[in-house]
Amino acid sequence: MADDRILIHLPEFYRDIEDFVELAETETAELNVAQGAIDQLFDDQFVGTSGLQAIKRREQMLGIQADPTTETLAFRRRRILNRYQTKPPFTVRYLQRQLDMLVGEGMTIVSVDSANRLLIVTANIDNANVFKELSYTIETIKPANMAYQQNTSLESMIGLEEHIAAKSMTWTYKLDGSWKLGEKPFVTYGPEVPIR
Repeated sequence: MADDRILIHLPEFYRDIEDFVELAETETAELNVAQGAIDQLFDDQFVGTSGLQAIKRREQMLGIQADPTTETLAFRRRRILNRYQTKPPFTVRYLQRQLDMLVGEGMTIVSVDSANRLLIVTANIDNANVFKELSYTIETIKPANMAYQQNTSLESMIGLEEHIAAKSMTWTYKLDGSWKLGEKPFVTYGPEVPIR
């Protein structure tokens, strides 16, 4: 009688009859299952709270081939929202907002070179599924008269060092016919001398 959904509505003398108590517990369990199904049905009406079956149905409707082994349910929800929200008209600010929602705040930078008709997206992405969705979004949103250029940014620093060295080269062949092919190399190198 932990969850008393039925027995509280019956007259009090039924609470002492074992058959009605058992019947009320069974009906309560069935009502709990039905309530859970109703709650899930309501949650499935919204992408952000959809269950797995509703996500699969929406992916099928949108023609998305999902890979549940590598894609999380949260990413699949974000991808569906992204597909629903890619409707014209588009602006650079809109594209930046979409990519921030998809990839993460500050992980992408969108810029436009109007003179060269070039849309440049600089991104720091290490997940192939997210990168595919990013490419799909950009190809859907960008105008047909603009080219898309993907730049990659790295979080970590790369160190460069410059070393310059010189070697002397002595050419050993002659064009007068006295040099025989294979007897001596074309050129011999001297030792490497560091300059800087």
